[in-house]
Amino acid sequence: MDWEKQEKKRLNPEDFSSLGKEIRKKNLLTIETIAILETQVDDMTAQAIAYTMEQLLQHGALDVYTQAIGMKKSRTGVLMTVICPCDRQAICEEILLRETSTLGIRYRFQERKILHREIYEVETIYGKARVKIAWRDGFCTVQPEYEDCAKMARSHHLPLMQVQEVVKLAGENLLETIYSNLFSNPPQIKI
Repeated sequence: MDWEKQEKKRLNPEDFSSLGKEIRKKNLLTIETIAILETQVDDMTAQAIAYTMEQLLQHGALDVYTQAIGMKKSRTGVLMTVICPCDRQAICEEILLRETSTLGIRYRFQERKILHREIYEVETIYGKARVKIAWRDGFCTVQPEYEDCAKMARSHHLPLMQVQEVVKLAGENLLETIYSNLFSNPPQIKI
């Protein structure tokens, strides 16, 4: 799912009581079936591989990664792995066959467990940014959204890591505010 399309949430103090009920009712772990596609190539440029990865992500792949491998006849090559929802398997296969030099694709289905997560917008000294909060039983994590942080780092001429730390801190502060208004014993924030 594309970050741009996900709903941004802003919290007001009056939201806290309903949010607490919502958090307690949520199943924090979801199991879903995904497709994993793999192909090996030994004759593509880095630019062509990068373009293929971009196309796959734009068309619904959840993740795409490559690994350097040794192939037959001692050739160096690249293993491209695509993780996608089952309903995006056909389009991802089409992209792999169209954009790479592969002669075939291996695929398998796997189950994965994913944590419940929500995206919130936080205000920082550098501007607004989104954070992803993953809820767990007893604690949660806060992850700054890369694109927002990169944009702020460029516009303020700052190191990316510095901006990410500020955004993460703002997300953690938001989380502490939420929990202090909901629970007498707030869960730990994983850093």
